[in-house]
Amino acid sequence: MFPKLKIIGSGIFLIVSLLIGCSNAPSGNTNEKTDTLPSKPQKEKAVIKPLRPYDSILFKDKFVIDAGSGTKSVLFNADMSRLYAMNLEGMSVYEFSRDSRKIMREFRFKPTPGTGWNYETDRPISSYQEKPVEGCISNNDSILWVSLHNAEGIVPIHLKDASKLSRKPVSPTDKLVFVIGADGKKKDSVYVPLITTGKTPKVIARTIDSRFILVSNWHSNSVSVLEVTSSYPFARVVSTIEVSSIPRGIVVDDKKGKTYVTIMGSSKLAIINNQQWTLEGYMEAEANPRHVVMDDQSRIFVSYNKIGKVGCIDATTGNTLFSASTPNQPRTIVLSKNFRFLFATCYTANKLAVLKVGDADFEPLETMEAPGHPVGVDIYENDDIMEVWVCAYEGGNITVYTYQKK
Repeated sequence: MFPKLKIIGSGIFLIVSLLIGCSNAPSGNTNEKTDTLPSKPQKEKAVIKPLRPYDSILFKDKFVIDAGSGTKSVLFNADMSRLYAMNLEGMSVYEFSRDSRKIMREFRFKPTPGTGWNYETDRPISSYQEKPVEGCISNNDSILWVSLHNAEGIVPIHLKDASKLSRKPVSPTDKLVFVIGADGKKKDSVYVPLITTGKTPKVIARTIDSRFILVSNWHSNSVSVLEVTSSYPFARVVSTIEVSSIPRGIVVDDKKGKTYVTIMGSSKLAIINNQQWTLEGYMEAEANPRHVVMDDQSRIFVSYNKIGKVGCIDATTGNTLFSASTPNQPRTIVLSKNFRFLFATCYTANKLAVLKVGDADFEPLETMEAPGHPVGVDIYENDDIMEVWVCAYEGGNITVYTYQKK
């Protein structure tokens, strides 16, 4: 989810949503409520921060930060003070200070045997369960939800409230996490609940009020919908939506009550009704759609992994408005806060593609060197600069590309 922009006069105001909760329960289709659920939908709090208008960016410099092994995704919290890096091969999550660009904490999972997947041979392999893939932050920046590639579910990591951290397992499926301080020494050992969703969970998204969490389950061909609860295990599955082959990217349109999911094994996006949490149908796209984001004009932006393209689709009509080629295998995409610039990590090309988003086309601006197979990307902005944080899966690092805004 990207913060919304409200244009008043000549000024642009960045509305930074401070999120509410995410969590679990047994998987399956059910509609019964429990006493742990919020009695009413919880309204979002917001901090309104003025952001100067800009329509061009100029590259200034880049800075490389040591990161974990096999970093798969990066994610800023709502106030953009912290960045979280999900290290799939390192079986950990790093918490970085955006100001100092240093690790503040590491959440390191204790590995247990599991079955993974070799994407080159399309075969199962021996692996470990605790391999972080993607994340979602909720509860006023206090809970980080992480999908574990081989554990068939997601876990909540409480970032602020120590009373929510259990020193003993509540369930046999709980995951042991070692909390490592900035000095590299172990500070704590806690257990987090594993919330079962489906096989090979990938992207996690939320509704704007953070009452519902959605998870795409790659090998289960399903999307899990979880309603947030206030106590362990902090959410429960209320719907499992079957979709066609290989769901991954998710974007929620709260205004229209729809969710769009990329179906990588096809040329379609699934459309979910957010009131009934049911599948409405499919929207035509191009081949192998992977990641998806949305602007404030009901336009959906999609990366097409195999064919090396990004596209823009009108969510109302389902028509593709325009597209552009990128270097090979565009993976994660992100929009600037004014929705005018799109960045795409291009995996096998080892590039970061930078495009300007127009009313009727993309304007390719430049491609930046991004060695080590870039995958995840997120953006920090203030009035003067934009920082594009890109993680490399094989490089063991995060590169920060700084742009001057004009």
